Amino acid sequence: MKRKMVYMIAGLLLISNVLYAQLKYANDVIKTGAEQTERYIGKLGGKRVALVANQTSVIGDTHLLDSLLKRGVTVVKVFGPEHGFRGNASNGTEVSDEVDPGTGVKIVSLYGKKKKPSAADLKDVDIVIFDIQDVGCRFYTNINTLRDVMESCARYGKELMILDRPNPNAYLIDGPILDMRLKSGIGQFPIPISHGLTVAEFAQMANGEGWLEDNLKCRLTIVKNDNYNHDMLYKLPVNPSPNLNTEAGILLYPSTCLFEGVALNHGRGTDYPFTMVGGPMYRGIYDFSYTPVSMPGRAEDPIYQDQTCYGMDLRDEDLEKLVAAKQINLDWIIELYAKFPDKAQFFDRSIHRQIGNIDYLAGVYEFKKQIEAGVAAAEIRKSWEPGLEAYKTMRKQYLLYK
Repeated sequence: MKRKMVYMIAGLLLISNVLYAQLKYANDVIKTGAEQTERYIGKLGGKRVALVANQTSVIGDTHLLDSLLKRGVTVVKVFGPEHGFRGNASNGTEVSDEVDPGTGVKIVSLYGKKKKPSAADLKDVDIVIFDIQDVGCRFYTNINTLRDVMESCARYGKELMILDRPNPNAYLIDGPILDMRLKSGIGQFPIPISHGLTVAEFAQMANGEGWLEDNLKCRLTIVKNDNYNHDMLYKLPVNPSPNLNTEAGILLYPSTCLFEGVALNHGRGTDYPFTMVGGPMYRGIYDFSYTPVSMPGRAEDPIYQDQTCYGMDLRDEDLEKLVAAKQINLDWIIELYAKFPDKAQFFDRSIHRQIGNIDYLAGVYEFKKQIEAGVAAAEIRKSWEPGLEAYKTMRKQYLLYK
């Protein structure tokens, strides 16, 4: 039995490796903004610098903070986003101010008592540098932090330099446009679920579309990615957050994050978040099973903790086919709803306190109703088309890359 299990695991790993091998990543030719040090280092001489950074702010194996300090740049503080400067705090967890033990630089949290730098925070700062890896989804909170930092910089007369990074899901522009009546911490802008922008392009859009408070405009300096376009796949060198820890998870995220809004576990409490989904109620319906457990810093209290969940294993999905389709996958949520024993509970937030609200995740009220009514995926997509076409037209004026 043990030998059979070993062979099964080896087979799954082989299949997974073959699927990853089919994806053509362009890391060898792309240079991120941060990597092009000579394009921005001269602008920092004699200035007091603040960073908006986390564990993804790297140049090779060196953190941007360490790189700048070695070059003699005066970094007076770091602003940390959701998950903290070191990226080790769970999603939604408030992060406290601290001092970086390696450098002694003060770290001011923007995911705790405050969401944006105050006048006092910026009083001893001449220029702010934003360098955080994003994954290109409306409900990923880095763009909220970027907008907040832009507002503070604009209000208090500070320049914001953005060291751009590729969007690993830039090939995908899909999903309903956010109904602003559903504006929340996981959706603050009238954009689709997967928006197809780098953070620098988003910053230009936020300025141009008037998304900053009081019609403020932030003074931007952008260091672009070199040798990059939106159709290039980029393999992230550092996990962008604790639960986006695999290539499959990052590429599946625009589709599988919708499961945050249903009464199912979607891999939190395992080593493969966003790549599997299930619950105890599917026993006898699906053969695949897994058991979520408490994982400090990643999933302290996952839904169905210590219970056997049955459902879909998406780790061996054909990722090349997924990318080529350029669509959010709706088949999975449609199937899981159809097979859910008590459909009245599928979207019930009272099942577990960690379940999100599907309306806020999807960004429209219609999506939940469409799933419940058995509307086909193609018809659901048709309802998105007018908004998407208008968005794509608007998006073109802010692009830095083809």
